[in-house]
Amino acid sequence: MKLYTKTGDKGNTSLLGGKKVSKADHRIEAYGNVDELNSFIGYLKDHHDVENRLKQQLYWIQERLFTIGSILAAEKGSLAFELPKIADNEVTQLEIWIDKFDAELPPLSNFILPGGHPAVSLSHICRTVCRRTERSIISLAKESKVDGVILRFVNRLSDYFFIFARTLSKLLDAQEIPWSPERR
Repeated sequence: MKLYTKTGDKGNTSLLGGKKVSKADHRIEAYGNVDELNSFIGYLKDHHDVENRLKQQLYWIQERLFTIGSILAAEKGSLAFELPKIADNEVTQLEIWIDKFDAELPPLSNFILPGGHPAVSLSHICRTVCRRTERSIISLAKESKVDGVILRFVNRLSDYFFIFARTLSKLLDAQEIPWSPERR
């Protein structure tokens, strides 16, 4: 099978299952954003300053995002096989990691700016791409059924990347940069 099909040259593509849709379709936007997020997570995971235990968490997240992308790329009942699902216990796993990281950090007394270390900045990029991904899935959910656990997972995931960035700042002895509007 060739990588290129030329069917997309006129602005259309196929969903899993074969249905042709516009590349501007909300479904394409949603799973494209999931794919972009997964790519940035891979970039963060490959950063040499990220500890192996944290890389394992990122790999686990990438696996779930690939599942979410596959689910979003297929219309219900269009496949001859069953796709894996995202379960509530996977949302709970994110919450466990978030709570553990949060317990090991000083409380925030102000907003912080992304930066301080390349890996920290990458985590903030993951957070913001995750927020955009969530918005695109919500747009899709207004016109097509999307399992609520997917929305919960992606919502929690952006929180994870915020606390992950703070955790990296601590582990890498990087300064958290407070937002100070009076400095302007």
